[in-house]
Amino acid sequence: MKSKERNDAHVTELALAAGRGDRAALTDFIRETQDDVWRLLAHLGGHEIADDLTQETYLRVMSALPRFAARSSARTWLLSLARRVWVDNIRHDMARPRKSIVEYEDTGATDASNAGIWSEWIDVRTLIDALPPERREALILTQVLGYTYEEAAKIADVRVGTIRSRVARARADLIAATATGDSSAEDGKSAQG
Repeated sequence: MKSKERNDAHVTELALAAGRGDRAALTDFIRETQDDVWRLLAHLGGHEIADDLTQETYLRVMSALPRFAARSSARTWLLSLARRVWVDNIRHDMARPRKSIVEYEDTGATDASNAGIWSEWIDVRTLIDALPPERREALILTQVLGYTYEEAAKIADVRVGTIRSRVARARADLIAATATGDSSAEDGKSAQG
């Protein structure tokens, strides 16, 4: 058994025990899964709301654990709940007036040697954020967080083929956006030259 599979089995056992009222198992379950939940939510919703969404996820988990039946791994089940929290947050945000967005410059690197790396990271993050939500989610689950297409399909509650299609389209969107940016830069150079 691979270590990831062994860890998933352990996490599932913790979830089942927590669902039966074992407080120590609940603590261990949260400790074992919190980083994965936070990373998913940070990639989907942004670092500024990941803590709140993670907390909301675990509040839902605690009420749902007694009904967890281990039809899938607990980690997959948990990440699908986290995804629903993110979707609910989007719906809630769409129903209320927009908040101001933190400016990238406000959080930028002050060290000049890191400015290039920071700029590239912002460029990539901006391109990913511009993707349609379902494509961004599929890309983040598979390419950033490293879940298999099958695991990502369970988390997103769609078919495996849908995840594959969304990832392919997301990649094409990113390539097109990068090519557009490169040609704009080239056009600017030739106009100056």
